[in-house]
Amino acid sequence: QVQLVESGGEPVQTGGSLRLSCRASGLAANMRINTMGWYRQSPENQRELVASISSDGITKYADSVLGRFFLSRDYAQNTVSLQMHSLRPDDTNVYYCNAAVRRLGRSYENNYWGQGTQVTVSS
Repeated sequence: QVQLVESGGEPVQTGGSLRLSCRASGLAANMRINTMGWYRQSPENQRELVASISSDGITKYADSVLGRFFLSRDYAQNTVSLQMHSLRPDDTNVYYCNAAVRRLGRSYENNYWGQGTQVTVSS
């Protein structure tokens, strides 16, 4: 069973930095991770993309974090890290790691989620 284990969420003051990490484990030999990334809850209680990185290194960022958050991925270790700078109170949220996993020979993906890690930015 694929599991995503997150770490790094903690209280921080406005302007501070944090690094969130996520590691995927339990992948079968015929599984490949396509996209990995981080999401958080929107005010409408939907999970919205913070940042993602594809299997060929293409990154996407939410407009609100552009230039402040930076995503990196270790393909060998199945990990993804989100370096967050210039944190603001409106970044306060639960951050969820996501991995889109495909089995070789199949065209569809299954999405897996971590439990979430709390980031709290105080003013």
